[in-house]
Amino acid sequence: MKLHRTPLASVKILNGAHELSVHRLNRRDDSFTLHYTITPPLPDAADRSPVLLALDAMDDVGNEYVDRGGAYGPAPDGTHTNGSITAQPALAAKACEIRMRIAFLREGQEHPCHLMLRTSATRA
Repeated sequence: MKLHRTPLASVKILNGAHELSVHRLNRRDDSFTLHYTITPPLPDAADRSPVLLALDAMDDVGNEYVDRGGAYGPAPDGTHTNGSITAQPALAAKACEIRMRIAFLREGQEHPCHLMLRTSATRA
């Protein structure tokens, strides 16, 4: 994944042990996808319980969006985790901001974080 110099948004996650940085927001006709990195990388699922992500969001004009799935894995150099998560429906054309709640599920515990992205500034 090619990283932007400055992420669109960043937040500490998993009790402050990692940082989630959103680098790209891709719009599609029926959905949108966030591309992110997590530093330091998430532990290998073979060593610890996997971390699952769930997303729900609302834009500034009142539309709601739900998780459609995603994937993540280690970066080739091992310094971070690369991932993406998709939500639907497509972002509303009139929406300027989207507020997201991303929950990280690990070992039976939920670790939520909240992000806000300007959608008008991130059109692909």
